[in-house]
Amino acid sequence: MRRTRRRLRCMVAAAAALAAGLGGMTTTAQAAADETRVASSLPLPPELESIRAAEAVKLYGSPAERPPAERKTGLISLGDSEISGEGVGTYEPGTNGPDNWCHRSPDAAIHRTGIAADVTYNVSCSGAYTGNIRIGGSKQYADELVQSDNLAIKARNTRIKMVLLVAGANDDLQFGPVMTDCVTRYVLIQGPCEPKYAPGWQARVDGLVPKVEQTVRDLRTVMHDAGYADGDYKLVVMGYPSPIGPDFRDNPGFPGKLICGGMGYDSDTVWGRNTAVPAFERGMRRVAQSTGAVYLDNSRLFHGHEVCMEDTWARGLYIDLSNPFPPDSNSVRQSFHPNVRGHAAFASCLTQLYNSGLREASCADAASSGKPALYAGAWDDAYRPLRNEATGSCVDVAGAVSRNGTGVAGWDCHGGRNQGWWYDEARRSLHTELTQDRCLDVPGGSYTAGTAAIVWNCHGGANQQFVRTGGTVRPASATGLCLTVAAAWDAVRLQPCTGGPNQRFG
Repeated sequence: MRRTRRRLRCMVAAAAALAAGLGGMTTTAQAAADETRVASSLPLPPELESIRAAEAVKLYGSPAERPPAERKTGLISLGDSEISGEGVGTYEPGTNGPDNWCHRSPDAAIHRTGIAADVTYNVSCSGAYTGNIRIGGSKQYADELVQSDNLAIKARNTRIKMVLLVAGANDDLQFGPVMTDCVTRYVLIQGPCEPKYAPGWQARVDGLVPKVEQTVRDLRTVMHDAGYADGDYKLVVMGYPSPIGPDFRDNPGFPGKLICGGMGYDSDTVWGRNTAVPAFERGMRRVAQSTGAVYLDNSRLFHGHEVCMEDTWARGLYIDLSNPFPPDSNSVRQSFHPNVRGHAAFASCLTQLYNSGLREASCADAASSGKPALYAGAWDDAYRPLRNEATGSCVDVAGAVSRNGTGVAGWDCHGGRNQGWWYDEARRSLHTELTQDRCLDVPGGSYTAGTAAIVWNCHGGANQQFVRTGGTVRPASATGLCLTVAAAWDAVRLQPCTGGPNQRFG
């Protein structure tokens, strides 16, 4: 009991401190063009030129700026804690305190992609906002460069193939302080934080979008000044996946929130997954569309792998007890960030995106296999309602609850996430928009008339495979049965196919 009380006191102190935490050119003609291009790059200020020359010596043995065809290839990530490696637990020397808390990890995503490159650079920093990245911005720590200056140096010493930007959450969104407040309110039994933040959340997103847009434009300018044309590299904008959701009790080994670090009200986890993170992701999509950047929608990437789930890709509330007691912001800053498996998932998505040539794509573990897959377009465009022709009602996950076993029924159409469905043609599964990890399911594989459909953890089994024919939805293992809505507000059930309008969905 004494140990539990001390842990709870530690949780309270930790929660109060959490805010501060939170294509190669190979032909002779192309080589000649490279020679011309590097000659036209703008000179760096003396301080940056000195750093560039020193880095060139380490790369090539001499300080000269080489033409692109003679350079090593490189990848680089810029931004905040989500991409720096915060939460992994192992960090590069000099970035784990006491005077620099960038928490750059050797296991960060940029170092783990399958994109062919000679060198990879991670210049992102935990806690960074757009002012630490933009041209003329401010240094985050005394021994840190403004991130755009770091890009300017790397772009002259190597041939950069991809620039990855993850930023904005530390601007108007203030993601860290919001998470802090939500955890603190839970630990101190002060009530959910959603009512406090939900009314102004979209305004926060609207406020940060122009700042990230200008940041992207600044990075383009840096690359132009270094002699690059826009087509010489990919500039990728990525947002945040939802690190925590409400379905952890479906984990058969759920140890309790205190143990796995899922400290928060269930209603707040629903709001975060269904509203807060998607709003931020839509903001990042706007940024990419307005600036011509490549967009990766990773908002659903951790669905099924959230904090307290079986195979979590994110760290829950974590207290570094090696720091002095009581915990300060540096003791808990690793909380609610991607762990090493989360960064592996990022890396897989980035690799698939780079190789796809797509300008906009989404990534998720739709098959619950532990391996993310890339899909063309953004998730917001993938989901559609299933509107019944006879009743005019939409197939609805009851109460917008995504727990295993929740029933589905025809209900008045309202456009909510519990009425959106995505059909994975490759796996023939129907996923609810609430979470990528819950699929329409025939319970127990009971292909008999009257069986009511439910949602269940996606597993790819036969009872989660459906075919769509002539407007009907049929179990792949029993195509003589159709999903049927007998009347508005009735459960969706299997019935022998008749071709009637109550079995057709638009």
